[in-house]
Amino acid sequence: KTIGIANKETLVTAGHLVMEAARKHNVSLLPVDSEHSAIFQCLNGENEKRISRLIITASGGSFRDKTRDELHHVTVEDALRHPNWSMGSKITIDSATMMNKGLEVIEAHWLFGIPYEQIDVVLHKESIIHSMVEFEDRSVMAQLGSPDMRVPIQYALTYPDRLPLSDTKQLNLWEIGTLHFEKMDQERFRCLRFAYEAGKAGGSMPAVMNAANEVAVEA
Repeated sequence: KTIGIANKETLVTAGHLVMEAARKHNVSLLPVDSEHSAIFQCLNGENEKRISRLIITASGGSFRDKTRDELHHVTVEDALRHPNWSMGSKITIDSATMMNKGLEVIEAHWLFGIPYEQIDVVLHKESIIHSMVEFEDRSVMAQLGSPDMRVPIQYALTYPDRLPLSDTKQLNLWEIGTLHFEKMDQERFRCLRFAYEAGKAGGSMPAVMNAANEVAVEA
């Protein structure tokens, strides 16, 4: 059996229970989220024991170019203007605070069985590389594509096959020209740091953090 995982919160709040049940019933979990789909595709045919680290990319969200002083004056409307992706309100707010990326780190930990110390997040404003996997020989596999959620959703629905998706934008590397990467500032984006800490603490802490974030976003 194969089950598609279309949200992060399931594994964030109860990853140990979900993965245990999946193993018990011989169920494969297929990620729908673009970053985890990218990792899944990079690992296709690879020896997962040879993984050195997972590298999850982050666009930086709506506030990525604002100074710390400017962040004191942002509004909900500002947060909802994501530069690259068209998404729902909750996830767009989480992207602005970088909590979404923190949830993705915890999800990746459970999906791929990788310690938090081997999961990195890199700022990549173009959202062209969706994630990367580094192996022990220092080779790095990356999955590229236009920022369109229809691609990973269809991949999950048709796996292991691939079907045409002609109404999405074809990736044009000449048009893009240059890809940029920056180290994540976890002092600026503290929600990402909180997620790492909650994940490493384990137990009910990820669920507590997720619940606190739900309340904060709703407020």
